[in-house]
Amino acid sequence: MITLAVLSVLVMGTIPMAQNSVKRQKEVQLRETLRDIRRALDEFKRDTLGACPQGAVRTVNPTAPGQTIGVPTDSRSRVVIDDCTIFDSQNLDRYPPSLDVLVSGVRVKPRSLGLRGGSGLGSTGGPQATEIDQDQEIIKVYLREIPIDPITGEKNWKFRSSYQTADSGDWDQINIFDVRSASDEEALNGEKYSDW
Repeated sequence: MITLAVLSVLVMGTIPMAQNSVKRQKEVQLRETLRDIRRALDEFKRDTLGACPQGAVRTVNPTAPGQTIGVPTDSRSRVVIDDCTIFDSQNLDRYPPSLDVLVSGVRVKPRSLGLRGGSGLGSTGGPQATEIDQDQEIIKVYLREIPIDPITGEKNWKFRSSYQTADSGDWDQINIFDVRSASDEEALNGEKYSDW
């Protein structure tokens, strides 16, 4: 009887520790997932700098001589978004209109001049001088897939646009500036997951 009592006390003491361990692991996964989505949102925003002049359907070359568009000095952005149809007149901040845009990708152009030399005399198979600066469609994908919220187990995220405050309840569907968990549960530190 004494042995069974000691074993039951030990088992009852390890169950909460195991539950906390699983919850802590989900919290770590949630933080990593939120970081990845927010990094993709920021990268998309960087790639819009110098893109899509007002009313344009395509982006002009922002580095070409005589262009009035300034090229940002952020070395992390090597391309500029060339698909101006994804921005409407309400989305002036040019954040992505949905996570699906980050998954399906957008048409981009290189930020550099894209100069190439001819292949010279006698060589075959390489680019010729007449092929310099031909338009080649390049699609950039920012996320492989829409991640699953580790807390809810679904792809149901809460969004906030760049025109909303941090405590606003419903998303206005203009753009995605920030993303949060849809769970109303409390984390181990006492905060709600939806506040992360």
